[in-house]
Amino acid sequence: MEISIKPILTEKATKLSDKLHCYTFAVSPDANKAQIKSLVESLYGVKVERVNTAVMRPKNKSRWTKSGLLRGKTERWKKALVTVSADQTIDFFSNI
Repeated sequence: MEISIKPILTEKATKLSDKLHCYTFAVSPDANKAQIKSLVESLYGVKVERVNTAVMRPKNKSRWTKSGLLRGKTERWKKALVTVSADQTIDFFSNI
């Protein structure tokens, strides 16, 4: 099973990483904590202490068009909060 992972770079996520060494990722909804931990350790070369996950519910969306009101939902996704040891950091912009 292939799981996808991408970092979330918002103001709140940046504050968490600066103060608590906690990095935020959007991961596949079917990934579990052990898979997320091993993937982050192999990709970024850090020691992961803890992984917390949250399933983000879909949000209702609607818009007006010429043919009338269109309604739908966004997709469900999973957020992973990965805490690394205090002396390590993850640099997302190192390969740019």
